[in-house]
Amino acid sequence: MSIVVGIDIGSRTAKGVILNGETTHSTITATGLDMQETATWILSQLLEKSGHKYEEIDYIVGTGYGRVSINFDNIPTKIITEISCHGKGAHHLKPNTRTIVEMGGQDCKAIRLDKDGNVIDFNMNDKCAAGTGRFLEIIANNFQVKLEELGPLSLSAEEFVPISSTCTVFAESETISLLARGENKANIVKGIHHSIANRIAGMFSRVGVESDLFFSGGVAKNEGMKAVLEEVLKAKIVTLDNFDPQLVGALGAAVFAKELEAKQARKAA
Repeated sequence: MSIVVGIDIGSRTAKGVILNGETTHSTITATGLDMQETATWILSQLLEKSGHKYEEIDYIVGTGYGRVSINFDNIPTKIITEISCHGKGAHHLKPNTRTIVEMGGQDCKAIRLDKDGNVIDFNMNDKCAAGTGRFLEIIANNFQVKLEELGPLSLSAEEFVPISSTCTVFAESETISLLARGENKANIVKGIHHSIANRIAGMFSRVGVESDLFFSGGVAKNEGMKAVLEEVLKAKIVTLDNFDPQLVGALGAAVFAKELEAKQARKAA
């Protein structure tokens, strides 16, 4: 049985998954300035957690912002786009997935899949940080709450305060002004989530939404964002069973690695 690894080097965090049959081990860390150094650390953590040795790894696929830097001696390595890897990972976990919302540190994507998990269309926002994990980090800092507190805060809101600005800088200024005016903090946070969800709905106007809807990336841990997305997109987001949505891209890379290793083995036979 092959032992393969997927490494997703994002703009804010780096993730890794080692796959041996259906057994997985994973790790997440902050992305460092040296992408290869980050990838090497990810692999060392996966080996330590799984108990496997470096020479036992059959194939590695790298993805994400820093994927071009990934290289390992004596291990076949390939790089694949994060859009394809999120599609592959989502399809592996939920085979009925047809539409994906992926929200990472610096961009978000609307992805459509066919029944086999292949990407047939996508749209992405990579021009502005508004609507991304980094934007929510800034908001959490301004509100003096932890990032993971934004979701529960949004869910506790009685209504939402509309946020009109679509630029990160202006939206940040707008929320600070709302706080200064004494607006309810929870209602502002829900308003921010609505602003993000409306931007994503605009991205789906071309791609289209079809069930099952899958939410991946670090922001998918935000239950408040998830609830507002379901409301705005008028679609139910599938529930993951004990799998971290931030790891979906790395899982997809590992599944690609497994397929590539099998193809390589067939050629050698």
